[in-house]
Amino acid sequence: MDKELLKALGELLDEKLGYVKKDISSLKDDVSSLKNDVSNVKNDVSNIKNDLSNMKSDIELIKTQQKEHGVILRILEDKANTNKAEHDKLSNDIIHLSAKVEDMRKDLATVEVVTARNMENIANLKIIK
Repeated sequence: MDKELLKALGELLDEKLGYVKKDISSLKDDVSSLKNDVSNVKNDVSNIKNDLSNMKSDIELIKTQQKEHGVILRILEDKANTNKAEHDKLSNDIIHLSAKVEDMRKDLATVEVVTARNMENIANLKIIK
């Protein structure tokens, strides 16, 4: 009877241990899966860090380019102001020259009138001779 009792207890323990072994095996699988997930997360974090590092470099480059563009823009604005001043001066010079040309036309018309009178006087003098 003791043997039967021991045998029954052994079978009962084996049955209970079977469930525990299955649970432990399941837990091992879960832990292994979690380790893989953590490894994947670490890889993702590493990739994100690399991406951020690259972005920082790009941002620094963009900032440098912005500063250079600002300098170029200020130079272009100065040149545009200089060109405008020169253009305004040329416009004033053209207006002044136009006025002089108009005065010369009037003077030329006066010379033509005087020349015509002189020719008339010369013709009259020739007739008198």
